[in-house]
Amino acid sequence: MSSFFKRASDIVEAKINNFLSHAENPNDTLDLSYERMLSGLQETRRNLADVVTEQKSLEHQMDAANLEIQHSDGDARMAVQLHHDDLAKAALAAKQGAAQKYQMLQQAHDHIVEQSQKLIAYQKQLQAKIDQFRVQKELMKSQYDASKAQVRVSESLSGVGKNFNDVGDALQRAKDKSDKMQARADALQSLSDGGALQDPLDSRSQTERDLDSLRATAGVDDELAQLKASMAPKALGDGAEPPAEKAP
Repeated sequence: MSSFFKRASDIVEAKINNFLSHAENPNDTLDLSYERMLSGLQETRRNLADVVTEQKSLEHQMDAANLEIQHSDGDARMAVQLHHDDLAKAALAAKQGAAQKYQMLQQAHDHIVEQSQKLIAYQKQLQAKIDQFRVQKELMKSQYDASKAQVRVSESLSGVGKNFNDVGDALQRAKDKSDKMQARADALQSLSDGGALQDPLDSRSQTERDLDSLRATAGVDDELAQLKASMAPKALGDGAEPPAEKAP
């Protein structure tokens, strides 16, 4: 039983795959793939913009830390000149703190710059692939449309197409109807000649019709005999001799 359901499942899956294969339009698939690649490029650009924004923020913080270092160094020098060692030490401590902060910011900035350069390189590669795919996509779409048009023309010329199939079916149906109509006409003519069919306007019986037909035929025969008899003396008159028969 399990093998039966497995086979049934395989058949259904095969039919679905076959349906999807015939329903799929290659041009739509190519356009969809292209749109997805463009979406990926846009996502890369957004990530790059975020990284560059972080890079600029770090640079601004580094500039502020550098100014703090210079300011603290100036305070220390002024305190030494005024013989305030305690203030000079505090200024130098602030300078060291600013220097450590600058160093940390520098490390983070270097890492961000490295990421930014990688993203820029990846974006260029992706853009080049998209441009190449776009050219190939349009070429393949043109080839598919040309092949599709060729198939339609070939089907029309060979009579394989749906339109010609319909025309062939229409011709066959017309021929069948014509044959049936001719057969009916022949049958009615045969019945009419045999006397099986009667004229609805003729109230005579079959016997009366047969007698009338016989009288008409006999009348024609009598009139023909009289015509021949009336023409015979005139043709042999005036002492004319009847034509002699030719010797064999």
